[in-house]
Amino acid sequence: MTFALAQALAVAKSRQDIPAALDLLHPDMTLETPAFGTTAKGRAENEKALKRFFATFPDYDVTLDGHASDGTTLVCWGTARMTMTGDRFGVVPNGERAELPVFIQFTFADGLIASERFFFDLSALCAQSGVSTDAVRRKVFGS
Repeated sequence: MTFALAQALAVAKSRQDIPAALDLLHPDMTLETPAFGTTAKGRAENEKALKRFFATFPDYDVTLDGHASDGTTLVCWGTARMTMTGDRFGVVPNGERAELPVFIQFTFADGLIASERFFFDLSALCAQSGVSTDAVRRKVFGS
């Protein structure tokens, strides 16, 4: 059941189908993306975060290649493909599609996804997008 939810979320996000993604999330869902230093709590914040993410990465696509679970936490790994667009990070990307290994940690409550921690290498994304990691980090983290 838990991997099926994670896979359904991956499919919904790969279609940029925000309503379908939100249907899989617990009302108190927490989404953390350490590479961007962001945390979204609750459905409203998650909807806003997804809209912002898809505005920046309109062709986002993720595949889950494997997973492991201890009965409480599910860990998935796979590949994300996405093209950085716009000026969200204060840089001008090259328009090339990045391909990155990802690691995603999930927890569940009431038959829904209660938390997601989405890990990827910001430096690899920046390098493939033709932008300075330092410039992006300054914009994202203010330092």
